[in-house]
Amino acid sequence: MSTAKQGRSGLGLEAQREALARFAAAEGFEVVREFVEIETGKGADALDRRPQLAAALAEARRRRCAVGVAKLDRLSRDVHFISGLMAHRVPFLVAELGSDVDPFILHLFAALAEKERAMIAARTRDALSRAKARGVKLGGPKLAQARKAAVKTIKTNADRHAANVLPIIREIQRAGARSLRAIAEALNARGVLTARGGRWQGMTVSNVLARA
Repeated sequence: MSTAKQGRSGLGLEAQREALARFAAAEGFEVVREFVEIETGKGADALDRRPQLAAALAEARRRRCAVGVAKLDRLSRDVHFISGLMAHRVPFLVAELGSDVDPFILHLFAALAEKERAMIAARTRDALSRAKARGVKLGGPKLAQARKAAVKTIKTNADRHAANVLPIIREIQRAGARSLRAIAEALNARGVLTARGGRWQGMTVSNVLARA
């Protein structure tokens, strides 16, 4: 969990457990230990501030097994931090990405996620600039409202696109595609575009499924 507030409320924790349980059952894995931590993954010294993650790494080395997480951002939202974790030579399994994602692809997904967040921030700034150009005074409550409206528009458009493409993804899954990579390839083969008009990757498929 990222904050103490989330930790106290248990926000998302059960969903993570359920996702990992489904993943383990589908792939034939056994969950041998659970580590729960309330700490941010930001900063170069993030691992020093995450004793539970350090303990999970040590346990995985002792048992010669992988560390599993429900989503990649439960490890961190920072590509450099994830790269540092890989230096510990402990394999990571991410339930939302499937079991066939090798370390290079995992690193790529992390970089894509970081880039996506940067693009969202850039679009938000652009929306605020356009509002300012229209004469909207941005400051205090006005600025907060404008930011909220911009984020809401981005989210609404993403949700609408996800709702439209989800039936296609389900059809592809019923046809036998299991991994995110296979689903992305099938979508590209059908000529289906992402919300930004680009080609599909495992991460973009994962984002759509997360919105379902």
